[in-house]
Amino acid sequence: MQVLRVTGGARLAGAVDVVGAKNSVLKLMAATLLAPGATTIGNLPAISDVTIMRQLLEGMGCGAVEIKDGPVDRVTITVPDELSPEAPYEFVRKIRGSICVLGPLIARTGAAKVALPGGDAIGTRPLDMHFAGLERMGVDIRVEHGYVVAEAGDLRGAPIWLDFPSVGATENIMTAAVLAKGTTVIDNAAREPEIVDLCRMLVSMGALIDGIGTSTLEITGVEGLRPTSHDAVSDRIVAGTWAMAALATRGDITVRGADPAHLRIALDKVARAGGEVEALADGFRVAIDRRPKSFDVVTLPYPGLATDLQPQAIAALSVADGTAMITENLFEARFMFCDEISRMGADVRTDGHHAVVRGKERLSGAPVRATDIRAGVGLVIAGLVAEGVTEVAEIHHIDRGYVRFEEQLRGLGAEIERVESASFGG
Repeated sequence: MQVLRVTGGARLAGAVDVVGAKNSVLKLMAATLLAPGATTIGNLPAISDVTIMRQLLEGMGCGAVEIKDGPVDRVTITVPDELSPEAPYEFVRKIRGSICVLGPLIARTGAAKVALPGGDAIGTRPLDMHFAGLERMGVDIRVEHGYVVAEAGDLRGAPIWLDFPSVGATENIMTAAVLAKGTTVIDNAAREPEIVDLCRMLVSMGALIDGIGTSTLEITGVEGLRPTSHDAVSDRIVAGTWAMAALATRGDITVRGADPAHLRIALDKVARAGGEVEALADGFRVAIDRRPKSFDVVTLPYPGLATDLQPQAIAALSVADGTAMITENLFEARFMFCDEISRMGADVRTDGHHAVVRGKERLSGAPVRATDIRAGVGLVIAGLVAEGVTEVAEIHHIDRGYVRFEEQLRGLGAEIERVESASFGG
C-alpha cells in the first residue's frame, strides 16, 4: 500500500498553480456526448478521475486523445453519430460524477442505461431530484438491477422546481433540455461556478440558455449542437485547500490561476482568523505569521462555504486559538474525517450534523486513513502541523482530485514523500 509520509513542523511558503476544476471537467467531458464530432477540452487536471471518465466515454463508442503537458492536459473527444446508450459499470462504479452522462444520453439517444455511481464515502446522494426533473420532461426512468434505466419517446421542455439546488440534478436536467422540444425552466437551480462553466460550453456548442449564474435557468431546446473547444474553469476547491494550508501552517502561499471571487466566504474566514488575504491579477495570496484565531463554519450550496472545504477548515481550526462550531448541511458522513484527525490529538466532538473543534497548539503524528478526497488532503494538512511523522493511507482518494499534490507541497517547504508500506497500523 502506498502512503504519504508527512513530517510536521514546516511553514509553507511559495507559489502554487491551480488548473481546471475536477468538479467541472467531468461534466464537460460528459457534455461532449451531445454533439457528434470532435470537441476539445483544455485546462484539464492530470488526475485519475479524468482518466476514468475518458475510459467511460470510450466504452460508449467515443474516441478520445489526451495530450499531456505537465500538470495540465487537454483531451479531444470524438463522438460518433451512433452512440451506445449504456455507461459501463466497471467505470461508473469508480466515480460519482459519472452519473452526469445520464442527461446527454437521454437527449442524444432517447434512452440511457447507467450503473448507479460510486465515489467518495461521504453519505447518501440520492438521485430523486434528477429523476423527478427528467420525468417532468417525459422521461420514463427507473432503477433495475443496479442500473438507472431511462426511456424518452418525446423529450419536451417543462417547468421544473428543485427542492434543493442540487448540482447534479441541475446538470442532468440542463443537458437533457438543450435538445428537448420547447422550453425548460429550472427554478432553484445550482449556481456553482462549475454550473456556469458547463452553461458556457453548451452555449458555445449552440445551446440557448438564459439566466446563467442565477437560480433560474431557462433553456430553449434546439435541433442539434456542434462540437466546440473550451477551457475548464479553475478549481476553487484546490485553491481553497491551499488557503487553509497556509492558515494552518502560519505560511505565505501565492495561489496562481484561481479566481478569488469564487472563494469569497472561505477567504473571508481566513481573514477573520488573522490571515492577510491579497487579491492578485491571476489569483490570490494568503499569509499569516501567528497562530490563527478560530472561526465558525456552515457549509451551504454556492455561494456559501463549500462542503468540500470543510475537512481542510477543520484541520486549520484544530490548531487555532479558540473554539469553533462546524455545521455540515450537505453530507451526513463528511464527519468520518473527524474520527481520523482525532487520532492525531485534535479535540473534535461531533453530534449529528454539528462538530465542535477546540484548537490546540500542536497535533501529534499518527497513522490515519483518507476516507474521501478532501479528508485525505485535510489529514495531510494536519500532518504538517503535528509533532513527528504522520502516515496517510488510502491516498488514491487524493490522486482523484489533486495534481502532483506532494510535489507541490515539497515546493512549498514541506517534508513529505510517497512510500510503500507493507503494513498499516490504522
